[in-house]
Amino acid sequence: MFSKIFQNKQLIIILFSLILLVIVMGITIDHQELTWPEKLVKDTVAWMQGFVYRPASAVAGFFKDVKDFTILFEENKAVKYSLHQYSQVVSELNQLKEENKRLKEMLDYKENNGLYTLQVSKVIARSPDRWNNMLVIDKGAKDGIKKDMAVITTQGLIGKIYSVSSFSSNVQLITDTDRSSFIFALIQSDPITYGVVEGYDKINNELSVTKISLEAHIKPGQLVTTSNLGEVFPTGLVIGAIIRIEEEENGGLTKTVYITPAADLYHIDEVFVVMKANNQSTSEKEEDSE
Repeated sequence: MFSKIFQNKQLIIILFSLILLVIVMGITIDHQELTWPEKLVKDTVAWMQGFVYRPASAVAGFFKDVKDFTILFEENKAVKYSLHQYSQVVSELNQLKEENKRLKEMLDYKENNGLYTLQVSKVIARSPDRWNNMLVIDKGAKDGIKKDMAVITTQGLIGKIYSVSSFSSNVQLITDTDRSSFIFALIQSDPITYGVVEGYDKINNELSVTKISLEAHIKPGQLVTTSNLGEVFPTGLVIGAIIRIEEEENGGLTKTVYITPAADLYHIDEVFVVMKANNQSTSEKEEDSE
C-alpha cells in the first residue's frame, strides 16, 4: 500500500513539474497578448525578483563600496608617499644648490685671492651651549694645520685655530669673550689706527674695539681688519665695519668703537684656514700702508 502511495506521489510530482514547465514555456514564448494565468505567474515572478534583487543589490553595493574605498585608500597612501618622496628630493636638491653656490664662491675667492695660501675645510661639529665660542673642522695636523692660524670665510674673519688633533681642529670664534681671544685690529682711517678686539655683544651682534687713541680720526663706515702686531694673524683679513663710537667718560684717554662682523658667524658650513701670507710679509704691508 505504501509503495502505491509513494508511486502516486512520484506521479503527482512529475505532473506538477510538467505543468510548471508548460507555464514557464508559456511565459517565455514571444507573443504579445498574455493570458490571465501567464500574467499572474509573470507578475508573481517579477515581484519575487524585485523582492530578492533589492537586498542583494544593496549587499553587492556595500561590498563594492568597501572595495572602492580600499582602492582609494591605497591610492591615497601611494600619493602621500610620492609627495613625501618629492618633498625630500626637493629639499635635498635645494641643499645641494646652496652647497654648490657656497663652494663656487669659495673657489672663486681662493682663485682671486693670491695674498694668502688657503686650506678649505668643512665644519663637522658645533656645540649648542658654546655656539658663539667654538666649532670643529675636518682638517688637522696631517693637513698642516697649526694652533693660532686664522680662520675665515669669503666674507671675513671668523676666528683662529684653538687646538689641533691629527684629523680635526677646534676653532675659537671672534665672538668668544675669553680674555685670550683678543685680536689686534687695524682701522683703515687716515692715518691708520690700531686697537684691540676684545668683546662681543650677543644681543646687538657687535664686536667692541678698545684702546683707541682719542686723537684717532675715525668715523662710522670705516673698515676694520686684522693687524700682525700680535704676530698671530696676517694683516688685511676683514673683521667688520664701524657702526658707532664711544669715548670714555671722566676724561679717559681712549675710546671704543663698535663694529658689525663682516662674516655670518651663525651659519658656517665651510671655512678657509689661512696657512700663510704670500708675497711680501704682513709687517711690510703694514709699513707700506702707513
